[in-house]
Amino acid sequence: MGKLDGKVALITGAGSGIGRATAILFAQEGAKVAVVDVDQDGANGAVAEIGAKGGQAFAFKADVSRARDAEAMVAETVRRFGRLDIIYNNAGIFFPAQVHSMSEEEWDRMLSINLKGVFLGCKYALAELMKHGGVILATGSIAGLEGHNGEPHYGAAKAGVINLMKSIAMDYAHYNIRANCICPGGVQTNIAKEIVNRIAPEQLVKMGQLAMTHSLIKRQAQPEEIARAALFLCSDDASFITGHTLVVDGGWTAGHRMAFFDS
Repeated sequence: MGKLDGKVALITGAGSGIGRATAILFAQEGAKVAVVDVDQDGANGAVAEIGAKGGQAFAFKADVSRARDAEAMVAETVRRFGRLDIIYNNAGIFFPAQVHSMSEEEWDRMLSINLKGVFLGCKYALAELMKHGGVILATGSIAGLEGHNGEPHYGAAKAGVINLMKSIAMDYAHYNIRANCICPGGVQTNIAKEIVNRIAPEQLVKMGQLAMTHSLIKRQAQPEEIARAALFLCSDDASFITGHTLVVDGGWTAGHRMAFFDS
């Protein structure tokens, strides 16, 4: 018996990375899954993988920053599966920038996808979840909990996501709706693919080394490790958890090392 038997889940950014790993895991745990992504091929691939393992899923192409797409992805999920129990707002982008040289268009694009996209997903999902209860989950970031150089727009968006989930938890608890946020640290996904065209290859290597240095476990997370945290928060195992920010960062934000002992 799966942890999500009988549930219907909609996951954005599910064509790759954390979203794909979560869609596959949720299906294995008994959920019917709407695999939503702006990348149709990626979404189709995830659905094929789910189907090959005996799960039920369909692919839907959507730009989460567009209201009509967000409304349509929820409507199609309900049309196909009859209901909606879980929405995981996971879609996001990343590219480095600094405030003095960032264009208004770059700021708007980051906030539109990473924050407005979460708002729109919640807005249209809530109409269904308010009928019978359910779960809202969003992917934040440790960049929304602490300052990271070169990420002012990304950090601002993720801080907004964290607070949005807390507010939704407060406003909709009486509808039996739980809302939580996952904040990963370094994860081996393709979210940072845009930076390849923005910084030198040696800087990419340095970024990877830095991420592993910050983690007490000395590596980056695999998408499947974040997916397991998502499963916990979306299952009845977390029935008394709402308005919470679960940090899954390998100890990145545990503290700052002092020079007392070598380790």
